[in-house]
Amino acid sequence: MKKLIFVLFSSACLGQTDQYKQILLTKKIGKEVRSYSRGYGIFTDARTGKTGIVDSLGIITFEYPFKSEISLLWKDRFVLKAKSGKSNGKTAVINAQGKEIIPMDLFKFRTWENKDRLIYTRQGKDCVYDFNGNEIIPFSEKIVFGSENRFFVKNNEVWTIYDFSGKKVSDREFSDDLRFYKGRTYLTKGEKSGEVIDNNGNILSMISNHNVDNINAFPYLITLDASKERYGIIDEKENVIADEIYEQAFVGREYIYLTKDDKVSIFSKKEGKLYNLDYHYVNPLFNGLFKTSQDQKNPKTAVVRLDGEVVFPKEYDRVEGLTISGDKYLYLRKEEEEEILDKDLKNILNSDEYGIEKIFPNTLILNRNDNYYIFTPKTGHYRELKDLKEIRESELYPALVGKNTGNFYGMMDENGNEIIPFVYDDITTFLGANEFIVKKDNKFGVTNHKNEPLTEVKYDKFIHDKKGIRLTKGKETEFIYFTEQNDKNFAD
Repeated sequence: MKKLIFVLFSSACLGQTDQYKQILLTKKIGKEVRSYSRGYGIFTDARTGKTGIVDSLGIITFEYPFKSEISLLWKDRFVLKAKSGKSNGKTAVINAQGKEIIPMDLFKFRTWENKDRLIYTRQGKDCVYDFNGNEIIPFSEKIVFGSENRFFVKNNEVWTIYDFSGKKVSDREFSDDLRFYKGRTYLTKGEKSGEVIDNNGNILSMISNHNVDNINAFPYLITLDASKERYGIIDEKENVIADEIYEQAFVGREYIYLTKDDKVSIFSKKEGKLYNLDYHYVNPLFNGLFKTSQDQKNPKTAVVRLDGEVVFPKEYDRVEGLTISGDKYLYLRKEEEEEILDKDLKNILNSDEYGIEKIFPNTLILNRNDNYYIFTPKTGHYRELKDLKEIRESELYPALVGKNTGNFYGMMDENGNEIIPFVYDDITTFLGANEFIVKKDNKFGVTNHKNEPLTEVKYDKFIHDKKGIRLTKGKETEFIYFTEQNDKNFAD
């Protein structure tokens, strides 16, 4: 089977990873640093259960005198939970030096990712603090997050909308709290009636004769005939665009997809027009091109336009839309033949003798007559990788793993630069993980994508699971947790 093609997370290997910094700090302070992020690590004393904070230089900035738990909240703010002593069971928000920003007490909290706001709950009441300990919204009956910049606040049995500065943005009152998506939500008023409102409580659209199922394509809305379980489309003025006759409805970035009787119809938001296609389903590529679905009856795929024009017939094994150096390309494979076409559907390779080994963000790795080349589509330049003898079929690993002419394994980035030196007898990679096994002189160790030695190459064997790698040598054991790659599929 032809290998899948993924992009590389980055060709630059600058700075240390949090994981490696964690290992170095553990060795330096002699206590297990179980996490490190944003310039600070959190350590645990295995014997006493005490926790503390260490900075990037290995200086312990705070250590709680009793058994406790510390977790990073945001930047240099932490949550401290006491598990013994006079404050047992209480919680505080502290800075890196242990100063209490929100005092130790019996409270629970909720936060929104990457926002310096905290809903503080105590004795059945809620208030909002920022991470400097300033009260943003005073104690109320209930407070919930409405979105990344809105709260719903309940007082006297009614809900009102507040922004993250603590200002009430509307006098409008609601019987329930709501959730905004892209600054909008739908408020049901009764059978076949409701309102689309923005996050300031303003009415964007009033509906009086349809059950609205989805507003994510606003100003177009998906409607549902619940009795027949059939979907349709209306606009914000309740004009019918598609009758409620479709079995399913899916909202995409540019299109709404409707299916009925194993056929797909596509509504173009830009054109405001519905197209009926003679295919079970299609997926968007770019510039109004789509690939058709593959199934057991016909495992091939075609490339078509919205109006049904067949650009490439239904005889391809794989079709993908690519983005390389910011430009759009089309990848086609039929049996062993491969092509990459530009936006004008012209083949970008100057010979059909090239096989495509890997697609990176800016370059392709090609093979011709057992020689490997880097090709840059932006410039049309080819460069031979003269010392590369073999590429490992690490089909889901976002780097080039290969063997040089000296029969040693290493890794290259998209420009042919070594990111892992070619000195190893073998390299074993793992799906989705930055860490991998290196083998030298029949011994094993763990390295990551920045060539940081997470363990020495000294172990006799290893096993792995979904969490990480366990290495053993006699009675000595070391476990390295996997960290997730930041790569993404090459296809749009």
